[in-house]
This record gives sequence, structure tokens and C-alpha cells, in this order.
Amino acid sequence: MSTLKEREEAFERKFAHDEETKFKIISRRNRLLGVWAAKKLGKDPEAYVSEVIKADLREKGDEDVFRKIRADFDAAGISISDEEIRTRMVDLLTEATNQINPQD
Repeated sequence: MSTLKEREEAFERKFAHDEETKFKIISRRNRLLGVWAAKKLGKDPEAYVSEVIKADLREKGDEDVFRKIRADFDAAGISISDEEIRTRMVDLLTEATNQINPQD
């Protein structure tokens, strides 16, 4: 019985660790994305990163962040396609993953 309990606890620790890592990666991606967008918008990067992070808290997934960036580019009259924004999000997710979990 002890072995089963130990396995269960190990599984729970791994799940918690994986979720924490996932959160860190998404947070890092949002920071990198915010800096990229702020440069395009001519805004202060730190202030804009805070706006992007707040946008990510609205709903689960990436659509809230995408809509924030899309709306801000549209409001500023910056012509960047949806595809370019989404591609940047994927590229920065990869970069964030590599920063959080560097390959040995």
C-alpha cells in the first residue's frame, strides 16, 4: 500500500511541477510578445507588458492576448496581419520554452 501512495504522490508532484513550468513559459512568452508589440507601437515596453499580462487573465488560452495585440495594432494603424501576430506568438513560445527549459 505504501508503494501505491508513494507513486500517487510522485505523480501529483510531477503534475504540479509541469503546470508551474507551463505557467512560467506562457508568462515569459507574454512578456516577450509585449516587448515586441510595444516596439512596434512605440510604447513603453514595461507598461505594455503589464497590459498584455492582464489581458491573458481574462480567459483561458491565447485568444485574449491575440485580441489585445490585434486591437492595439488596429487602433494605432499598424498593418500587421493576424498570421504574423500568431506566428510571432508561436515563435516566442518556442523561445520562452528554451529559456525556461534549456536543452542540455
